[in-house]
Amino acid sequence: MTAPEQSAPLPAGAVVAVIVTRNRRESLAESLKVLADQSRVPDHLVVVDNGPEEPAAETVARCPVPSTYLPSRRNLGGAGGFALGMMHALALGAEWVWLGDDDGRPADEHALRTLLEEAEDRGLAAVSPVVVDIDRPHRLAFPLRRGLTWKRRPEELRGQGSERDFLPGIASLFNGALFRAGTLDVVGVPDYRLFVRGDEVEVHRRLVRSGLPFGTTLRTRFLHPDGSAEFKPMLGGRFHAQDPENPTKRYYTYRNRGYLLAQPGMRLIGALEIVRFGLYFVGQRRSPRTFLEWLRLLRQGRREHFYRR
Repeated sequence: MTAPEQSAPLPAGAVVAVIVTRNRRESLAESLKVLADQSRVPDHLVVVDNGPEEPAAETVARCPVPSTYLPSRRNLGGAGGFALGMMHALALGAEWVWLGDDDGRPADEHALRTLLEEAEDRGLAAVSPVVVDIDRPHRLAFPLRRGLTWKRRPEELRGQGSERDFLPGIASLFNGALFRAGTLDVVGVPDYRLFVRGDEVEVHRRLVRSGLPFGTTLRTRFLHPDGSAEFKPMLGGRFHAQDPENPTKRYYTYRNRGYLLAQPGMRLIGALEIVRFGLYFVGQRRSPRTFLEWLRLLRQGRREHFYRR
């Protein structure tokens, strides 16, 4: 029996980019093009493909960055895809793991270099770029609430002094975030059971509880399709409720939220969520039946009944 060929070891300080894709070869090709044009090119690329019916092997092969293509005949979702990709990156010897989805990409060619500089200068365990709308880069792809105020533009996030261009304790982890390998030893990889929706929030929760320093730098941006449509304003816009139109997204969003709100560090938020969503579904949407469905899915997640829809 012939031993499998071993790839060359990665250099010291190696960065491995991990991208999860499913049936979006054109978007993936755009993402890989920007990745390959970085002024600090990743040392290796890992692509986890959840879509065997439209395989992206040729798209990955055209990327000049040394790569590993991991097709999955079972849809692992974002959670399982990133978990597989991150573990493979660590097994390759990565000292940094850079995460990205197939429908997003860095906004400029210096994104990775900037993230590395920020992480080294500030001693960060993980650092994220600002995630902006791919069609309207002057707006955030996901509005951010600070107190009772919702921020919708990158410039509204600026602070004072040394933190003018840095938001400590805030990060969008699956859209361009850079992790030290040692950070993943502490916080782990996404929980495959969550499949989609809430997996990023769960890793963020672990990162907060670890006490490791992390945050978002305003010095670079990551382009992503607008995700604000799901967040419906209530009480004059002071609060929002996440209410996806797609029934599959709604199922996983609410079920996984139930699990998350039962975890240490989020239980107080859970009590407030019941009041907030009760006001939204019953008071604003006038749909007690939908509120009962929301409660049912919440209980399903709390009981860790992770059945797929």
